[in-house]
Amino acid sequence: MGRQGGGEEPAAAGARPLRRDAERNRRRILQAGREVFAVRGLQATLNDVAHHAGLGVGTVYRKFPDKQALAEAVFTEELDEIAAMAHKALAEDDGFAALAGFLERALGQAAHNRGLRELMRHGTIEGSGLARARREITSHCEALVARARAQGALRDGVTEADVAPIAAMIDAVMALPGEHPSDLWRRYLAIILDGLRAQPRQTPLPSAGSVG
Repeated sequence: MGRQGGGEEPAAAGARPLRRDAERNRRRILQAGREVFAVRGLQATLNDVAHHAGLGVGTVYRKFPDKQALAEAVFTEELDEIAAMAHKALAEDDGFAALAGFLERALGQAAHNRGLRELMRHGTIEGSGLARARREITSHCEALVARARAQGALRDGVTEADVAPIAAMIDAVMALPGEHPSDLWRRYLAIILDGLRAQPRQTPLPSAGSVG
């Protein structure tokens, strides 16, 4: 029995580095997927991701059998980050500032991420993780809007159903040819946010930048 126990230990010890290597490769693929989808959008391939990660395409296919599976994992992480932004905003005292700040941060994450914006626009990638993250974002947005309304900061008639169309309008600005996301979309978000206030005010606008 002593020999049997001694014979098993090296195999178990050897398995741990293999598991660590496998997890490192998975994280490497996910990070490469985030970067590639952000630049190329959803038409990027697993070959593109493998090349960017510096891995063989076979390694990528062993972790993610198709692009759908990889995209679901990548965008679930990204939507989870947006859900966390919304949840953190709920801890702020000023309801309108919390809602406005969340919208700016969430849209800022999407501004330089073509794949995320395509996902939000078309919804062609699905999965249980994505569905859960979307529900969390929706729930937190409802709470942010309800609190701003309860504090008397929102104009009459504004509801949580207005949040998604506002994001879609800003996405349309981001998609303008020659547009500079860090400048132009923030200008129009500021205009929209002023329009949501119960007592509108003229907030200094970010630079218009260039659209062509």
